[in-house]
Amino acid sequence: MDLKFEPVSPLDYFASLVQSDEHFPLLEAAASLAQDEEPDLDVQHVLDDVERLLKKVKARLPEDADELTRLAILAQVFYKDMGFGVNANDFYAPENSYLQEVLRTRRGLPIALAVIWLELAQGLGLHAQGISFPGHFLVKVALEGGLVVLDPLTGESLGLDNLAERLGPYRDDVDWAAGADLDSGETPLGLYLQACPPRDLLARMLRNLKEVFRAQEDWPRMLAVLDRLVVLLPEVWTERRDRGLVHAELGHMQDALHDLQVYLGAEPSAPDQAALKVRLRELSGDAPA
Repeated sequence: MDLKFEPVSPLDYFASLVQSDEHFPLLEAAASLAQDEEPDLDVQHVLDDVERLLKKVKARLPEDADELTRLAILAQVFYKDMGFGVNANDFYAPENSYLQEVLRTRRGLPIALAVIWLELAQGLGLHAQGISFPGHFLVKVALEGGLVVLDPLTGESLGLDNLAERLGPYRDDVDWAAGADLDSGETPLGLYLQACPPRDLLARMLRNLKEVFRAQEDWPRMLAVLDRLVVLLPEVWTERRDRGLVHAELGHMQDALHDLQVYLGAEPSAPDQAALKVRLRELSGDAPA
């Protein structure tokens, strides 16, 4: 008897990658996001491209290169020789989040560049991590002489004054969210430099795509992103709510009802409870839409 094997769907593959926070394969999971656009994308080819880039950086290192030298040579190869940077002509293009396109064009969003840069830095033995800084994703490297915070778009090292200036436009919102210091009225800058866990980094990449497709009212592509967010963050109920609303836009009434009911049950005190209950009655046919 011939055995038939069903191909693994992009979403199932993604789910297998993100099921545990232990040894979270950030680069592979981030590369897999583009499979919603290109189901036949060879993720391993993307990983191999990054490995080849790492070998190129290592070939430039002196045998006794210290941490600062490794960091400097990585910056030289990544930003100067290879020319990685921002896609200023079309900053909000979804391709700026897809790693195979970022590697091909050498243009992308800060967070997409950061994923590749972090893989290279860690491959060089540097203690590098992402920072989910408001407005613009950053990276940091812990060196023997202290902490270095960098802009992944340019490799520029950012001092405290520069970081405070970048945080300024977001101060009111982020201080309120983080819980401002009672004496100063502001949350210490250092709290915004905490390491970003890989799961949170991936969620930020997906939310960037979510907002792009929301602005375009591209509901099928937004739904694919929300499917991944629900898998990645199963207890972040607002993502389930948003997926229900997108299902409704697409006419998937049973799926919409299910997601919205799950959200309402999980968040009984949410401020949008009344509005969503009205929407549920509309979707179920109990009231005119």
